[in-house]
Amino acid sequence: MKKYLTLTLGLAVLLMLVACQTDTPANGPVGETGSQIEMAEGDLPGADFNRSDYFITVLTGPTSGIFFPIGGGFFQVADAAGYHSNVTATGATVANINALLTNQGEIAIAMTDAATQAVEATYVFEGETPADQLRGIMGLWPNVVQIVTTENSGIRTFEDLRGRRVGVGAPGSGVEVNAQMMFAAHGMTYDDANVDFLSYSEAIDQMRNGLIDAAFVTSGLGNATILELAIDFELSFIPIDGEARQQLIENHPVFIEYIIPADVYGTTGDTESVAVMNALITTEDLPSHVVYDLLTLFFSDAGLTTLHGTHATAAQHLSLETALRGVDNISLPLHEGAIAFFRSRGLME
Repeated sequence: MKKYLTLTLGLAVLLMLVACQTDTPANGPVGETGSQIEMAEGDLPGADFNRSDYFITVLTGPTSGIFFPIGGGFFQVADAAGYHSNVTATGATVANINALLTNQGEIAIAMTDAATQAVEATYVFEGETPADQLRGIMGLWPNVVQIVTTENSGIRTFEDLRGRRVGVGAPGSGVEVNAQMMFAAHGMTYDDANVDFLSYSEAIDQMRNGLIDAAFVTSGLGNATILELAIDFELSFIPIDGEARQQLIENHPVFIEYIIPADVYGTTGDTESVAVMNALITTEDLPSHVVYDLLTLFFSDAGLTTLHGTHATAAQHLSLETALRGVDNISLPLHEGAIAFFRSRGLME
């Protein structure tokens, strides 16, 4: 396993993550730092506990990506409430799943497609023991499959990638898993193109230098590396549409239809594509009363203020009303503590 860079609260503050407020939230108990928590009778059995007895490591992604600041927000909320907590920069989804499975963290941000594949032992997890202990906590925001190219590349359809130089993501990354699935949905494999296993930032740099024709970027819209490329090049996006998209969604319910609006990157028109939700995940080993309590904190007024302040994407997508989107009908089961919380809020039967 890779060594992970553990970042303490001091470093998170230096990185200008928004400080967590300490007001008592409207949606549930917070208590003084390290104090005993007394939940309402019937919430969860054995729910009286000291937060200071639990360590919560939040696994995020590279410091340059969106997972890191938003994960830092989850860390801040937990830490300010009295949990022993830190935030860790990682290689993102697949690295986070492996870290959870080897007890190197308690909660993590991950793309739901890769998480379900870990449960099913498919794709990059093929041949491994099914990760039956993985659990979902809440849905976060959509990661949109953005296959970026330039207008002068002549690439207009997915089939036009045949024989072209394509950046498909770092080996085993969530982006690369998506690339495999997109090729399969179009009846193609990597053998049909000249693929390079580059992170999307590396692939965008190569495109700028004329060494790559297209790059897979699975992320939130308004990706900084794509926006930088748009300064010097007229961009276009390869659509995921028609029968291929229908087949993809039927075979992989984690995907939803999505539109890349023209005004995001200044393209000549909207582009049909798909998206997969990111989720906050854990394992069955994290006690139910802790998961319930963390969700109570995250969806308190103070918690949401902190989370929304970390990134515009968090402000746009993180809400109690959308917290089950993309995580309630997939093979990654919800944690029992999450089920209890969402039932208490009237979002599940």
